Amino acid sequence: MATLQNKVIWLTGASSGIGEALAYELARRGAKLILSARREDELNRVAENIINVMGFNEQDVHVLPLDLADTGSLAHKTDEAILQFGHVDILINNGGISQRSLVKDTPVEVDRKLFEVNFFGTVALTKALLPHFLETKQGTFVTITSAVGKFGSPWRSGYSASKHALHGFFDSLRAEVHEQNIKVLLVCPGFIQTNVSINALTASGEKLGTMDAATAQGLTAESCAHQIANAIEKQKEEVLIGGVKEKFGAFMKRFFPSIFAIMLRKMAVR
Repeated sequence: MATLQNKVIWLTGASSGIGEALAYELARRGAKLILSARREDELNRVAENIINVMGFNEQDVHVLPLDLADTGSLAHKTDEAILQFGHVDILINNGGISQRSLVKDTPVEVDRKLFEVNFFGTVALTKALLPHFLETKQGTFVTITSAVGKFGSPWRSGYSASKHALHGFFDSLRAEVHEQNIKVLLVCPGFIQTNVSINALTASGEKLGTMDAATAQGLTAESCAHQIANAIEKQKEEVLIGGVKEKFGAFMKRFFPSIFAIMLRKMAVR
């Protein structure tokens, strides 16, 4: 099993939720951190918690704001990230936005926005860093997708589609770079207690602003982060993180898709 001690880890979506919890978990395991998200003030808060509360060396945590929707800026951001420590060992693609709207009500512009951040932003950042991994002949891409990247769910059509697309891209990438000692891990969280539903896009493109009951009853972000870090250390290729409902859903979708389709119509997903 690999260790995260002294590994340089670049984490997107680090300002809240799973990303924030993961930043603390990685710090506890001795990693050197580059924290990215759009909100610089929140990134600074997370970094200060790591330094002042956890006693982390301030030289080992850096804040690098970025916007995944601004794909044209990501090559430059990648150069900045590499300069922080001279190299990057692991990129954790965690940034993204969710959705809560029916297909019939959702204009394609909202679907495009979901794809711009969740898929194209993640892919652009991955492609920007890939030459560095190829040059150093090592590296790990960790991409946080979703349980609905394994099966579709009502109210999340565009979100689910963007997560399915990530699976196709990173499965292909894994096969292409295996001989260069570059690893790919896909992480599929189910319901996790974060603000993901509060920030989810509605049919109008605005934020939902409320917490789903299913999300509120999910696993804690800390538990999710612990399992993600374990999966990285164990060099897994894919992991599903969630409760019985999500794991049972993935099982039924794979082996009994017709039955699962009937079950899905009755599931409480909000």
